[in-house]
Amino acid sequence: MSVMVQAKNVVKSFRGHLILDGLNLSIEKGETLVIIGRSGCGKSVLLKHLIGLLMPDKGEVLVDGLNMSAMTQAQVRALRLRFGMLFQASALFDSMTVGENVGFNLIEHTTLSHKAISERVEESLELVGLRGIQDLKPSELSGGMKKRVALARAICMRPEILLYDEPTTGLDPIMADAINDLINQLHDKLKVTSVVVTHDMVSAYKVGTRIAMMYQGKIIQIGSSEEVKNTSDPIMKQFITGSARGPMTDIQVKSLE
Repeated sequence: MSVMVQAKNVVKSFRGHLILDGLNLSIEKGETLVIIGRSGCGKSVLLKHLIGLLMPDKGEVLVDGLNMSAMTQAQVRALRLRFGMLFQASALFDSMTVGENVGFNLIEHTTLSHKAISERVEESLELVGLRGIQDLKPSELSGGMKKRVALARAICMRPEILLYDEPTTGLDPIMADAINDLINQLHDKLKVTSVVVTHDMVSAYKVGTRIAMMYQGKIIQIGSSEEVKNTSDPIMKQFITGSARGPMTDIQVKSLE
């Protein structure tokens, strides 16, 4: 497989606090790479670097061999159209209908006719199992429906790369599993490269071609689901088992007497 997206020695700090510390990661074309790690470890910051919403203090992010740091803002915006992103909170526009939300990027960035956009919106909603809801407002939708509408918006431009930021957060187990199935179906139907940030190991095992563990601003281990399940790395082992005791924490649980 060829490398689709690559982070090389990426460093990022905010107000003197180091978030990404020389991070290296290669994402292969057509795979679904899952990035796991504790809340606040910088997973979402990494995603924003991959799509060009943030630029590294040091290092490079390459998309299909193109270095985003060497581009103009206009070139980065054009490159970003090759991506679709599902934000953690769905980020729908409350004042717009579902159809307007899903078709937003087509309206803003293409010269397609109103009829062509409407057809693409309908097709995208059908792909996520939400046919015929174009005229509803986000306030009329459940949490799971909002996630699926946001996913329809992410795929409406027919991107080459799909980024998912905590796609199952806030959903009940049944709806979370439905979203996992959708991620797999869209990967197979649209032949996209996918990156999924999550701390949900059920989701990670179900959708991931490979799973990467992020810790202290670096990727410390990467491998298949089986390799991750059988890891001997104490940090990864503590995370996937959900133990309060281990190298990632200093929590001491004392027995009650």
